[in-house]
Amino acid sequence: MLTRRTLLSRPTLAAACAAAGSLAGAGYATAVEPHRVQVTRYRLCPPRWPADLSMRIAVLTDFHAHPRCMGEGAIAEVVAHTNALAPDLAVLLGDYGSQSPGAVPFETVADLLRGLRAPKGVYAIQGNHDWGDDRVALRRGRGPTRAECALRAAGIAFLDNTAVSLDVPAPLWLVGIESEATPGRDQRPDRLDRQRSEILARALRDVPADGAAILLAHEPDLFATGLDPRIALTLSGHTHGGQVRILGWSPWIPSRYRLRYAYGHIIEAGRDLIVSAGLGSHFVAGRPVRLGMPPEIVVVDLGPSDGDAIRAAGVRREGCRT
Repeated sequence: MLTRRTLLSRPTLAAACAAAGSLAGAGYATAVEPHRVQVTRYRLCPPRWPADLSMRIAVLTDFHAHPRCMGEGAIAEVVAHTNALAPDLAVLLGDYGSQSPGAVPFETVADLLRGLRAPKGVYAIQGNHDWGDDRVALRRGRGPTRAECALRAAGIAFLDNTAVSLDVPAPLWLVGIESEATPGRDQRPDRLDRQRSEILARALRDVPADGAAILLAHEPDLFATGLDPRIALTLSGHTHGGQVRILGWSPWIPSRYRLRYAYGHIIEAGRDLIVSAGLGSHFVAGRPVRLGMPPEIVVVDLGPSDGDAIRAAGVRREGCRT
């Protein structure tokens, strides 16, 4: 009988088993999980939320569209599945193209996203890679980027440091703020936070003192500044949830705050932030990689619930396999 003791007494066999496990894990992380799109649901009633108003928001972000991961067929499936969830509002939080050679063109991505259906509107903002992938806009030092042009041409409302009043029976606004990667921004953390706070204040100028707003911010780090009290909920992407998550640990998270804003529903000082793991993947050695953090469509149900409001109830379940 092969026991743990006899296995460990045979170094060659133990090494072979470890190597086989590593290869199997790597195969799953590159061939399976990047394509296993989930639906993650949250139900909450933020303190600032208008009384008696219920709303469902679908959040799609970080497509990084490429034929090897989140290609045209996969995006079409995500759009169809999102529509089947019957959101009142759909929001797109940036990073539409891939940085790898052979990416799906922005225009194709936008044309597919044109199929989203939400009675209160479909709105988009820009991600850091939408600047990084557009050398012309970077040389010019200003927008619009190719991604923005493609989305606008597809009839999708684009929010760039602006607020719009939503067509609901309550004073509720939707605000979209630019990416941290916007040219001309001072990248020193304290100055970047100050600049973005000033930009947000200008975007909120038409929101009354007793109004409530949902903030779309590609990078979640702005949440640490405290934000304006009119912000009832912040929705972000960017981090991919770490993309690899093992027992709560991730080797890389693109946030100054590491795990603090890496993923999920975060509550600080009574304020609510939801960070999506996104849909696409960054490539490693030419392959998409995800482990312990599958791609997701996020659904946020806002408003009063039966009994006490549920502040942090994310439920992950199988959505559509791409």
